[in-house]
Amino acid sequence: MKIALTGATGQLGRLVVSYLTEKTASENIVALVRSAAKAGDLGVEVREADYEQPETLVTTLIGVDTLLLISGNEIGKRAAQHKNVIEAAKQTGVTWIVYTSLLHADTSTISLAGEHLATEALLAESGIPYTLLRNGWYTENYTGSVAGAVAGGAYLGSAGDGKISSAARKDFAEAAAVVLTTEGHQGKTYELAGDQAYTLTELAAEISKQTGKDIPYKNLPEGEYAAILASFGIPEGFTHAIAGWDVSASKGDLFDDGHQLSSLIGHPTTPLAETVAAALAAL
Repeated sequence: MKIALTGATGQLGRLVVSYLTEKTASENIVALVRSAAKAGDLGVEVREADYEQPETLVTTLIGVDTLLLISGNEIGKRAAQHKNVIEAAKQTGVTWIVYTSLLHADTSTISLAGEHLATEALLAESGIPYTLLRNGWYTENYTGSVAGAVAGGAYLGSAGDGKISSAARKDFAEAAAVVLTTEGHQGKTYELAGDQAYTLTELAAEISKQTGKDIPYKNLPEGEYAAILASFGIPEGFTHAIAGWDVSASKGDLFDDGHQLSSLIGHPTTPLAETVAAALAAL
């Protein structure tokens, strides 16, 4: 059985490939990438494909049985790009698609939810059996700001007291590999989140504990937080998106206590303290 995955050279994709090679022979894995030059170290078959060029997708999906469609990273273009992939899968006889969606996409106020829901609808209409991996936030989305927090003496955000059930990126990658290589997952929707929920105040406290410095969490109005992000050189459109995601977190959109992720991977998700430690070690 050939298992192909899109975005194989991305941060999530690389981890999925690594976990897959532990569960099935490398010759069963096909990495779909835009640039083969960046995929030489994956140790599996590599095929070049471009979301914007449907004809390349049809060619690269020939002989593929199962497809992991990792959501694209071009916000605003993803629904159309995913449609091209799904159409190509229909033409080439792919028998199962696993898609990385968003936690509680059908109720979430997070701005990313719309494109994920559109893709879920396309899958439902495709006639191909599918599985939804509704991924919560990666803990790295927040620990990526550890360096700035340490340098500036405070962790900034707009999430208020919202609880965030994030997990390390590797936990989500392992779950994808488990689903792709075991039976009984077709037709299911998994709401995937970390076992340990925390607020940004608690995240700041963990950073303080590990650094021995007083680094409090400073909650800011959405517009003010976006403006500060812009002052760091982040593009304006993206600053408002980031601040808006925090506001959604304050409403509980990143919280889930169903423990479906740890159930799938067969062990607890990575503790917040471990991911913070990794971020600090990288400074």
